[in-house]
Order: sequence, then structure tokens, then C-alpha cells
Amino acid sequence: MNEELRTEALLDLEHTIAADIFKGLNYPWEALPRISEFIIALGNTLSPDEYEKKGDDIWIARSAAAAPSAYLHGPLIICPGAEVRHCAFIRGSAIVGKGSVIGNSTELKNCIIFDNAQVPHYNYIGDSILGFKAHLGAGAITSNLKSDRSLVTIPVAGEKLATELKKFGAIIGDNVEVGCNSVLNPGTVIGRNSTVYPLSMVRGIVPANTIYKKQGELAEKL
Repeated sequence: MNEELRTEALLDLEHTIAADIFKGLNYPWEALPRISEFIIALGNTLSPDEYEKKGDDIWIARSAAAAPSAYLHGPLIICPGAEVRHCAFIRGSAIVGKGSVIGNSTELKNCIIFDNAQVPHYNYIGDSILGFKAHLGAGAITSNLKSDRSLVTIPVAGEKLATELKKFGAIIGDNVEVGCNSVLNPGTVIGRNSTVYPLSMVRGIVPANTIYKKQGELAEKL
């Protein structure tokens, strides 16, 4: 068991409506195959006073703002105070946390966005989890499928930790800042309070409280 990759080391479950999805799991990416069914079960318990149901499996908080031009496909929950901007493309199996921002032309698919996280400009978030107050700069994306279509692994201490997932983008911890036009390769895990420089190509694990300058060049945050 790698402690720095455990859910509790990366994410504050007090800041998501999806906390229960992680129960009994060791690592956060183990929740990815559960998202769709979890949303449907949770959505059916939400108060109609707080959430408006759209169609069969979309629940939008009455205090959330979703632009008319945004494409919304279920299963989907948009939490109170969230903002979904012009031409956002939500393909389904997505939870958009309280006070979070999904920006213009941003695409979401099979993901959990924690409260107050921001993906505000031209981002792609697929098969990924963004922690509390995480922020992706314009054009930053999570790449969720390897070019050879093999199962995603995570390099740990010279070995490969199997995830058993063909599609897995990134786990982005609380308060992480990812610079503009960066690519997070399949299976990337970024620890809490870390910063990734713009135009980065990130693979593997970025420890908590770290500045990622480029592959192999990391600095501790003081």
C-alpha cells in the first residue's frame, strides 16, 4: 500500500457530495468505474427543493448557473453555486461540486469535480478526479487513454502499480495549480498543494507540496 496515493492523502472528502463513493476503497481511481451508478442512486435522494431534475438522470441545483449553450448529458449532478459556462460539453457521469467553475468549451466525461475547483477555459477532464480548490489553467487537459490502449499503470519506486483501468486520466489533489496548456498523461497523480508549470508534460506522481518544473526537475514548496 502506497500511503501518498491513498484517497485521504490527496483529497478532503468533506468537500464533495460524492464522499460515499470512496468508502472501502484504497485508492481514489478505484471510484472511476462507479461514478455513473453512484450519481443515479444519489440523485434520486436529492431534495427537489434544492435540485431540479432534468430528464431521467440530470440534477441541477437551483442555485447553480448553467449557460443555455452548454451541453448537459446524464448521469450528472451540478451542485449549489456551481457555474457551467458557454458551450461547456458535459458528456455524462460527472459530478460538479459546490462553487466550482466549468468554463467555456470545457469537456467533462466520467469525473468528479470537488467543491470550488475550477476548469475555466478549454479544458478536457476525462476519467479523472479534481480535488477541493484545484485549478487548471487554460488549455490544460487530462489524457485518459494510452496510445497503445493498454491498461494504465502508475510508476512507484521503480515498479508499476496496476490500476486495472484502460481509461484513467489524473487524480489532482486539493489546492493544486496546473499551468496553461499542460498535459497530464494517463495515470498522473498530483499531491496536495502542488504547482505544475505551464506547458508541462506530466507523467507519474508529483508529491504533495512540490513545484513541477519539467520531467525530473522538482522543487519543494517552502
